[in-house]
Amino acid sequence: MKLNMTKSPPTGKIVRNIIRIDENLCNGCGNCISPCAEGAIEMVNGKAAVISEEMCDGLGACLASCPTGALTIEKREAAAYDEEKTEFHKKKTANENEISCNMCGKTDEENYLLQIRKNGQMLWICTKCLPNLIHK
Repeated sequence: MKLNMTKSPPTGKIVRNIIRIDENLCNGCGNCISPCAEGAIEMVNGKAAVISEEMCDGLGACLASCPTGALTIEKREAAAYDEEKTEFHKKKTANENEISCNMCGKTDEENYLLQIRKNGQMLWICTKCLPNLIHK
C-alpha cells in the first residue's frame, strides 16, 4: 500500500495523512492503543496521544476503536513515516504491550486473536472463546 505523501522543501517535512486526537473528545479509555500496530499512540496524562509523527503511518486502523470519535485522519505537514524507528520501538516495548484474550488470557502465541467490539468496548478474543461470547 502506498502512503499519500508530498514533499515540502522549506521545513524538511512532508504533507501526508496523520492521526489527530481531539483531547476534548478523548475519554482516556485506551481502546486505540492496541489497533495501532506501529505503536504511535500511547496514554499521556490519562489521554491518548500520538507520541511520534514518524511512527504514525496515517492509515487509520485505530479510528474504529474510539467510542467518542476523538480520532480523525488529517492531511498536514508532518515528519515522514520512519519504518526503522517504528520497528525499534515495537521490539523495545514488545513485552509491555503483549495482547491477550480478554476471556481466557491466552496470547497470540497460543491462539489467533480477533479484535471485536461489544457494548461499546473493544475486546481481544481468541478463536476458542469467540463462540462462548457469541452464544451468551
